[in-house]
Amino acid sequence: MTVERTVRLCLGERSRAATTHTNLSAVRGDGRVLWVAGDETATVERLVADDEHEPTRYADETSFRLADLVPLPGADEDEEADIEGLARSGPYLWAVGSHSLRRKQIKPHHDGAKPLKRLARVEGQDNRQILVRLPIADAGGLPAPVRSMEYGGETRHAAVLSGPDNLRALLAGDAHLAPFLAIPGKDNGLDIEGIAVHGDRVYLGLRGPVLRGWAIVLELRPYTDPAEPARLRLRAFDDGGPYRKHVLALDGLGIRDMCPDGDDLLVLAGPSMDLDGPVRVYRWHHAARAAAPQVVRGDAVHRELDLPYGDGDDHAEGIALVGPPEHRRLLVVYDSPAPPRLTPDGAVLADLVKLPG
Repeated sequence: MTVERTVRLCLGERSRAATTHTNLSAVRGDGRVLWVAGDETATVERLVADDEHEPTRYADETSFRLADLVPLPGADEDEEADIEGLARSGPYLWAVGSHSLRRKQIKPHHDGAKPLKRLARVEGQDNRQILVRLPIADAGGLPAPVRSMEYGGETRHAAVLSGPDNLRALLAGDAHLAPFLAIPGKDNGLDIEGIAVHGDRVYLGLRGPVLRGWAIVLELRPYTDPAEPARLRLRAFDDGGPYRKHVLALDGLGIRDMCPDGDDLLVLAGPSMDLDGPVRVYRWHHAARAAAPQVVRGDAVHRELDLPYGDGDDHAEGIALVGPPEHRRLLVVYDSPAPPRLTPDGAVLADLVKLPG
């Protein structure tokens, strides 16, 4: 794999103070706009390209608080939502939290009994347990999320799947995933890190658990609750269940992000645990045509390319297709960027990669 060039992501002073630029966890292209999110806030950021065809810089950041658009479950509206995936489809922008638990870390200055006590502490945050759908309106020639808008002769509302009906609650009886709900995400517990939307299908990619080398994708069909327009519900599939499970052969890796490419899904994959590399992009052929739960292997999934990774840094966390078809490239953003990715003026460098074929 060859990185053709880098592109500068110039976030504003407030986002840099919140370390969003060094904790990028989600990205999605939208014409001349790039949507990004970090895993330490409860916001989504909009950046604008200097050139839609051959961007060298995304800047002019506008930040949108999720709490201004949908009711969040956390007692503190600004408690981090750990947004790990963004998707753009039709009139909507989607965002998903990790839904994971986290284990306290041992830090260099901890000694005595404190390190083991911290390592035993596992906690969750309510704002992480969200799936959000935001209507997108035109605001001065640029897309912007709003609480509601008229579209196609009807009112579209910002809505969230959270609270007692969140995904963790729905998975409590799942034969494969229920045993992993009490395990922190970085320990191969439940950890949603990617979202892709195709029509009425919403795909959620799991970094963990990886089951005997199989990565997992959940397929949902959300809809607006007629009685509560700010709430999402899940439409039942033919078997009566609220979701489908697909398992993918990704060489033992978990899913870090997903991105639609026609009827295919591009899948960014990496270790499920807190480890460096390998990091790869796979193509799940005809994913949007799946009519039943699938075991995705053999010719159905193809390893497209390998991405670089560092030693304790440069963790690829998000992918997005940017540019028109004749100039289309895969943009890759990194969590914990290596020092050379940070520019003196506060920008962070993302990679532009040409896909095979």
